[in-house]
Amino acid sequence: MTAVFARPDYHDALSGLNDRHLLRNLSYIDGRWAGSRVGANFEVTDPASAITLAWVASLGTEETGRAIDAAQKALPAWRALLPQERATILRKWFELIIAAKKDLALIMTLEQGKPLSESLGEIDYAASFVEWYAEEGKRLNAESVTSHLPGAEMIVRREALGVVGIVTPWNFPSAMITRKAAAALAAGCTVVAHPSSETPLSALALAELGERAGLPAGVFNVVTGDAATIVGRLCEDKRVRAISFTGSTAIGKLIAEQCTPTMKRLVMELGGHAPLIVFGDADIDRAVDIAINAKFATSGQDCLAANRIFVERPILSEFNAAFARRIAALKVGDGLAEGSVIGPLMHARAVAKAEEHVADAIKRGARLALGGKRHPAGTLFFEPTLLTDVPDDALIMHEETFGPVAAVNAFDSEDEVITRANDTEYGLVAYVVTESGARQMRLARALEYGMVAINRVKITGGPIPFGGWKQSGLGREGSRHGIEAFTELKYLCIDTAA
Repeated sequence: MTAVFARPDYHDALSGLNDRHLLRNLSYIDGRWAGSRVGANFEVTDPASAITLAWVASLGTEETGRAIDAAQKALPAWRALLPQERATILRKWFELIIAAKKDLALIMTLEQGKPLSESLGEIDYAASFVEWYAEEGKRLNAESVTSHLPGAEMIVRREALGVVGIVTPWNFPSAMITRKAAAALAAGCTVVAHPSSETPLSALALAELGERAGLPAGVFNVVTGDAATIVGRLCEDKRVRAISFTGSTAIGKLIAEQCTPTMKRLVMELGGHAPLIVFGDADIDRAVDIAINAKFATSGQDCLAANRIFVERPILSEFNAAFARRIAALKVGDGLAEGSVIGPLMHARAVAKAEEHVADAIKRGARLALGGKRHPAGTLFFEPTLLTDVPDDALIMHEETFGPVAAVNAFDSEDEVITRANDTEYGLVAYVVTESGARQMRLARALEYGMVAINRVKITGGPIPFGGWKQSGLGREGSRHGIEAFTELKYLCIDTAA
């Protein structure tokens, strides 16, 4: 089967695709579209309506092994290309992604639920990593080392690591593929990718465009199906030299354990529990705007989401009132509906967790200022919610919510809020809002996070090293550090005495 065409019982919005061949239901292995040997498949639905989008092939260990075989076979030729030759193909992939932006965004909104405006933004974001690494691959230069031995010249060079396994989540189904794959491909590695079974269509569409761009057979493979089966096979195979994973810390630990026997390189972007700290000198309107964007983007289903909002006590009441007004104005609805800002959550577990966090906070003394329950738009919709006076022992102050629930509490001193913000096993991103330059620098040093955003929300992109401290991850994605993760250092010592 070359493409999945909409049937009468499928989602009507699929008829809006300009290029129907971007909607695929088979895995992509060794340059061919592949189904399960036993004909197994799984359903992909629109979380806003529960209407079927596609039945996608569910592959197992045998097919995953074939994908690894293909990647290993393709590796020597791909690694041997000049960086400029790989860059030409990646650049073409970037151009095709941008040209198909509207279709890719429609597919994403239908399978993930986020508002179409956010999906369009994500396609630009996803494409930017392909463009960035098309150029960055040309700059993996050798370095000369001043010799400490007579009659010897010394060189250190970076070479492609090998076959890379990529495991991506459902909340950013395009960007998490390209941020990983583009770096690996630019370094000269080949890739076997496993997208979330909740949002596989975006990854398969990218594979279709990669084939059109000229990625050779076996260089980029996408295997769909049961995560435990496929990822387990990637972890156990010694030919897979690295695993790049984005997801929960608990699953990341399990993958790390499974990779120990083969000593794989691990790049992991794991859980977050971001604090947002608003000081008394902040402009209230600006601070609220930052809080809205940091908390409610992707309906709160973002590892960068502000999960704990600390506001200096003198401005707490004013901040809460303005924040509540802005939250109340957020439109909830289907991602394709005009003006929708808050879409459905991904699954029933996410809704249940939001309910649990709200109930627990109230039980412990928090005040429900707004929302707090399921939204009538559908079974997976949850009202944008504001909890105030949330005590530090509430679940929401210790666990990532992954939903549209904002938790606000007061603080009285800089030292106090730094201690409370750092009191977590996570360390991905922290947000600070203050007009004091000196305080900005003090907080930037004191906060135990891999990224600190000061007076803004948007900070990510191709040139920056994305990643966290503590149990928020290993390694970095983006920047030169992201491509270096998929290389090995080789030291050459050349005798020149003869």
